[in-house]
Amino acid sequence: MEITTTEMGLAARVQSLTKTYGAARSGASPAAAASDAAVRALDDVSVGIRRGQFTAIMGPSGSGKSTLMHIMAGLDAPTSGRAWIGDTEITGLGDTELTLLRRRRVGFVFQAFNLVPTLDVRGNILLPFDLDGRRPTPQERERIDGLVDSLGLATRLGHRPHQLSGGQQQRVAIARALATAPDLVFADEPTGNLDSRTGREVLALLASASRDHGQSIAMVTHDPIAASHADRVLFLADGRIAADKPRQTAEQVSAHMLAGEAAPAAAGSIR
Repeated sequence: MEITTTEMGLAARVQSLTKTYGAARSGASPAAAASDAAVRALDDVSVGIRRGQFTAIMGPSGSGKSTLMHIMAGLDAPTSGRAWIGDTEITGLGDTELTLLRRRRVGFVFQAFNLVPTLDVRGNILLPFDLDGRRPTPQERERIDGLVDSLGLATRLGHRPHQLSGGQQQRVAIARALATAPDLVFADEPTGNLDSRTGREVLALLASASRDHGQSIAMVTHDPIAASHADRVLFLADGRIAADKPRQTAEQVSAHMLAGEAAPAAAGSIR
């Protein structure tokens, strides 16, 4: 019997994951075939995101880090391999099933905030419940109230996004992502549009969500300072896991990125 993702202590995992874009056309000239050559964005990747841990996913442009996040979140499909969120295998699920699963079990924090401009702060935070056609339970309401207080949004609930600073908008996005207590929160360059001080505050909030509330967070970033807030740093290179390290300082992350010292990890390992 296959060991489940939960039994492995993981919020999500992928196994033997490959993603290829493009392919040479049959009968094409050598020049055309070269321009159409398949690009392997992910190459036999097996990795897991641990429950209650803040994981940073790093790598140079084209390393496959965003592709990995999109497949783990059910936003893209692999060419081959398997992916799970919790104990639900998402490879092969239909669009409707994937939409429901993402809505109920996955949270997202984006670089561009992605708040609905016509909704106030309260409406943006409650949007996942509205999309699911239900109201928060008393327990969920208590959780949301706690998030609003801890994120310093209590006096901003009636404000619309354009009335907020960038840092306040990202706090609303974090509250929205955590409101349903999802299995996993994906953060895609969450500090990319923030100044350094506000960025540090947002990273501290994500770290607190993991440490104090047991949230599983996977953050894609190119920023060594952002990665230094994580419990674990995954380095990708050429579509493979090049290194899997515990908490790193920003200097250690920078040195690793500059040196490109790690050889690809063995395929098939779930960490």
